[in-house]
Amino acid sequence: MKFGLRLRGGLLATLILFGAPVVAPVGAVFVSSSALAQTVQSISVEGNRRVEVETIRSYFKPGPGGRLDQAAIDDGLKALIETGLFQDVRINRGSGGQLIVSVVENPVIGRIAFEGNKKIKDEQLTAEVQSKARGTFSRAMVQSDTLRIAEIYRRSGRYDVRVTPEIIEQPNNRVDLIFTVEEGVKTGVRSIEFVGNNAFSSYRLRDVIKTRETNLLSFLGSGDVYDPDRVEADRDLIRRFYLKNGFADVQVVAALTEYDPEKKGFNVTFKIEEGQQYRVGAVDFRTSIPNFDPSSMRAYSRLNVGSLYNVELVEKSVEEMQIEASRRGYAFAVVRPGGDRNFEAHTVSVVFNVDEGPRTYIERINLRGNTRTRDYVIRREFDISEGDAYNRALVDRAERRLKNLDYFKSVKITTEPGSSSDRVILIVDMEEKSTGDFSVSGGYSTTDGALAEVSISERNLLGRGLFAKAAVTYGQYARGYSLSFVEPYLLDYRVALGLDLYQREQKSNSYISYGTKTLGFSPRLGFSLREDLSLQVRYSIYRQEITLPSYLANCNNVLGSSTFNPSPAFAASQTPPIDLSSTSGLGCYNDGEASLPVRKELAGGKTLTSALGYTLTYNTLDNNKNPTDGLLVDFRQDFAGVGGDVSYLKSVVDAKYYTPLVSDIVGLVRLQGGMLNKIGTDLRMLDHFQMGPNLVRGFAPNGIGPRDLNPFGTQDALGGTQYWGASFELQMPFWFLPKEVGLKGAVYADAGGLYDYKGPTSWTTTNEVNAPGCIPSSINPSSTGTCTGLVYDDSKVVRSSVGVGVIWQSPFGPLRFDYAVPLSKGKYDRTQEFRFGGGTTF
Repeated sequence: MKFGLRLRGGLLATLILFGAPVVAPVGAVFVSSSALAQTVQSISVEGNRRVEVETIRSYFKPGPGGRLDQAAIDDGLKALIETGLFQDVRINRGSGGQLIVSVVENPVIGRIAFEGNKKIKDEQLTAEVQSKARGTFSRAMVQSDTLRIAEIYRRSGRYDVRVTPEIIEQPNNRVDLIFTVEEGVKTGVRSIEFVGNNAFSSYRLRDVIKTRETNLLSFLGSGDVYDPDRVEADRDLIRRFYLKNGFADVQVVAALTEYDPEKKGFNVTFKIEEGQQYRVGAVDFRTSIPNFDPSSMRAYSRLNVGSLYNVELVEKSVEEMQIEASRRGYAFAVVRPGGDRNFEAHTVSVVFNVDEGPRTYIERINLRGNTRTRDYVIRREFDISEGDAYNRALVDRAERRLKNLDYFKSVKITTEPGSSSDRVILIVDMEEKSTGDFSVSGGYSTTDGALAEVSISERNLLGRGLFAKAAVTYGQYARGYSLSFVEPYLLDYRVALGLDLYQREQKSNSYISYGTKTLGFSPRLGFSLREDLSLQVRYSIYRQEITLPSYLANCNNVLGSSTFNPSPAFAASQTPPIDLSSTSGLGCYNDGEASLPVRKELAGGKTLTSALGYTLTYNTLDNNKNPTDGLLVDFRQDFAGVGGDVSYLKSVVDAKYYTPLVSDIVGLVRLQGGMLNKIGTDLRMLDHFQMGPNLVRGFAPNGIGPRDLNPFGTQDALGGTQYWGASFELQMPFWFLPKEVGLKGAVYADAGGLYDYKGPTSWTTTNEVNAPGCIPSSINPSSTGTCTGLVYDDSKVVRSSVGVGVIWQSPFGPLRFDYAVPLSKGKYDRTQEFRFGGGTTF
């Protein structure tokens, strides 16, 4: 360790008495036992300026018999040196049995400064070093601080860091301590290799681990920074991945790291011994507990004979069985799984043994590290409390729940012995992290155009576990704001209360002639029925109105004449042909007026919808953001008519099944459908389902289904009350690109249909010129009448398409590009072969 200015060095003293040399440590002088044989009458202290005399004397404690012998003096001398308060400590013998303790105090640190640090702030370094301003200067502590600063930089990926402490003397025995930092360049991971992996490609395994290779976009994240702790955690992730896929004998032998000075980065190699893949041969249940039926646990087993052996399913089965046994009154029951491998048949026979465990109780639950989060927010994640029987399954569940809160960088629950042999203390160690987010997002899609959003959110509001978010959206065709609040534990029950207030404005565009304004409020309750099953109930109340440009509702004559009398040739040339035997309704369409249902909504003014609904979700996906395996099913129903102006029952189901195929190719099958039922009042056009690329790619938004066909109108999509859709997609990586780029391709085929329009086809109009829904005075009769001119197509045609896509999990957010070609379509459908959507947060 290099010092800029040298301080007065410690004194090395050697006292030779009676010809016997004694080598003393730096800063100390020992006196022989012969010289101190006389009784010590008093202790005097010299050289102290800040430390009290009595404090120094207190280190010299008489031994048995009240005498201050040589052993007591040696112990006092060592204790004084270990305090770190002194540069020198001398012990001499004075006259009259006096013991003289001479000390030279260490300087006081006036200030601590850091120079050259750009990547890590002064505040963070100050919190990490042990040396403190107005504290005692210690060379050993400075050396430790130097190593600590270097370690912090290495954790951030800068292994070329150099830290040099400098000491500047000041008057009155004070010093300034300055750490000069040469940060060096970031040391990243240049390559990640796997050895011994035959069942899974290196490309697939890179998706399992957290460490990433350095690439052009690495500056947006930190996954490529070499971190030995992260690499060690990756070993466990690889092992868990293999165990989940039937490789019960897998071993990740080593994670070798080698620094490449030419590339100035690390090469990481994982050595894997896969073993063979097993399937479940049999599942059995046994117990040693009297009057306990082990077969009753079969309902809680997630293993099926013939399926791949999955350690995660075994663990979940053990957890649910142990919890169920506890509910039945067997509080100390322990479920232990066992497996008998058949190496020839490649099967594992699993046995769940239910036995009586040790009678151990929880004495205390101690929380450590939660400086911001309230204790009760953590304790409510436990299904056990002080005094309950110790249940390892419930403890593991609590640890998993705490990690899922996303309030902490790390969570670890350990046990310590309690006050007696049948008591344990749970220690919950946590490291908190920032839970607030401020984001500015931008994006573009072929539907909504350019879009920007500013949002601020907090996942752990006031440390009480509350969620709050405010967002403002402004775009080319969509604008609005939203306020959200969630209380995850309503009245201390595991029930989430959510409140949403929103306002949205959708402007007319090339796909719809009208705009809508919606202002709504929705409270909701969420219940977790199982780990993979959840229920949400909600109430929604919103006010909605249609907006139209004046020229789409002005009743001007399309031909500019006083009376519209189409010729037979003109009538026959239209699509569909005009029926000249009944043209009275044509007064509702003139110079490009909007469709009849749209104008009727406009004439009706603002509409209030009050609805009750629920959503049942089943989710077994392995990754919610980038799934490769599992099933996700959403079933939703909404009943409108709890007050308000409209009434209906709307039911929707959406199921997605992901499964890995070969060579990192993932198959996706999606099925969806919906039905709208009339209850009481007539259905509005706005309540109908509107479909396009969200059902069959290759079609424009609102591009399929029933459509107004009047040649003088805007030919708006009317929507339908029934729809179905089916999609099959293959997602595959671009093997020639690095995994970290996040690009993969897709090929797909879609099919679906939307039909059965049940909205308005006529309405009573007024003769007031320019009023919504008016009949111009030039049309006979020029008085209040009924508009019956809606002509629409509602053919039950199956729409289908095939296409290719590019999916980019970019640092700017998910982006997707699709090019689809319709294979079959309705006569009046509108297509859109290219579609793009995405956004970013920065």
